[in-house]
Amino acid sequence: MKNISKHVSYKEATRSLVAKRNGWDNKPTDEQLARVVVLAEKVFEPLREALGTPIYIHSMFRSPQVNKAIGGAKYSQHMCDNGAAMDIDSEIFGGTTNIEIGDYIRENLEFDQLIYESENEEGKDYGWIHCSYNEGNNRKQVLVMYLESGRIKYKNFVDHDFS
Repeated sequence: MKNISKHVSYKEATRSLVAKRNGWDNKPTDEQLARVVVLAEKVFEPLREALGTPIYIHSMFRSPQVNKAIGGAKYSQHMCDNGAAMDIDSEIFGGTTNIEIGDYIRENLEFDQLIYESENEEGKDYGWIHCSYNEGNNRKQVLVMYLESGRIKYKNFVDHDFS
């Protein structure tokens, strides 16, 4: 399979340096792949079209083995058993900020969970945006990741000051 959508290749959707380094298979089942395709069609493609700029995919599908190795959440939607998830970043290519990506998704698209992740030192942007999609069961949950005493924590978006 070459592409799963207009701008997302199968290789991008399943890329994992951890899997490659360890010789692990990081291939989704047909059912998991179908969820990845829906995520690409419902979130990635409309976002890319609206912003008109390339968007880098840090992570999309993860096998349970890969997810565990990187310390992913036990029930991570990256494993595509309960929806699908992606970690995306437009700053690698320039053109827009990750806050703009998150804001566009939050204000215009259907999604399950949206997380502004890894705030930079100046507090002016984020390292990437996590977004999941669970067809027919989208919660529209918006969180912000932050560090407290060296530990990763999350708070509701409405409680965060973006100024």
